[in-house]
Amino acid sequence: MPAGLRSYVEAISGTPLPHGILGASCSTITDIGEDRIHELNGVEWLALGCCPVRDWPDPCEDSESPGDESPGSPPVKEFCRPEVEHAKPITVYAGAECSALGWSYEEARAHAEATLALGEQHALEAAFWRTRLTTEGHVVTPAGPVNIAAAIAALEGCLAEQYGGVGTIHVPAGAAALLGCCNIVREDPATGALRTLAGNCVVIGGGYSAENTGPGGVPAEAGTAWLYATGPLVIRRGPVETIPNRSASVNIRTNDRRVLVERTYVVGTTCVTCAAQIEVCP
Repeated sequence: MPAGLRSYVEAISGTPLPHGILGASCSTITDIGEDRIHELNGVEWLALGCCPVRDWPDPCEDSESPGDESPGSPPVKEFCRPEVEHAKPITVYAGAECSALGWSYEEARAHAEATLALGEQHALEAAFWRTRLTTEGHVVTPAGPVNIAAAIAALEGCLAEQYGGVGTIHVPAGAAALLGCCNIVREDPATGALRTLAGNCVVIGGGYSAENTGPGGVPAEAGTAWLYATGPLVIRRGPVETIPNRSASVNIRTNDRRVLVERTYVVGTTCVTCAAQIEVCP
């Protein structure tokens, strides 16, 4: 093989993980246009599904005689005041930098856009984990780490008791292989989504794995990982924005070109956030 200069070829492209927060039909994703751009500042709504629906016993079916004792106050129906929930904006970005002599504005912009497309799911997962899951999660495995089947069972019990609808299980990518050991999840052939036997959707996140912290942001101990459960996910996604324009992209002092692309998301969920710690090593 003759020695010589290396040939310049195209970059190796990649594909985001298919079962992340932006894939596999676990999230309802809406692209926000100019007519609704204000929603990217954050949204709020009245919680739906968090108030319990109760049964009302028929008093005529009570065959017990009250005797001489006072029957007490008659039963009354309970009312629930819906809570106001909200979701804050999360902005993710990618920046490209190179010598202006070797990189045109179009090349720098294309590289930054490709970087964002590949990595924005990871960044969004990490931010959602830090700002929502760890700040609002309450632990359903108080005795310490359990196996993943027991953790999923506890999370689904928490969802069923406090929400009742189809929810979302958030699993770090580093623990995903354990889901197959007990037939915990199955792929929905119609949508490609991963679902538990109870019907809850499963998000497997690389950004989750990078964080792997418990409630309060406490790092997981070696050999353990944290899983979370929430209500369904509704994601508002803004357009990709490029900063700056062509003329302002070059630093005349260093002759380096910098191009930044970014996108804003608003990730909403509802009612409850449950947390469970698992053992990833026997």
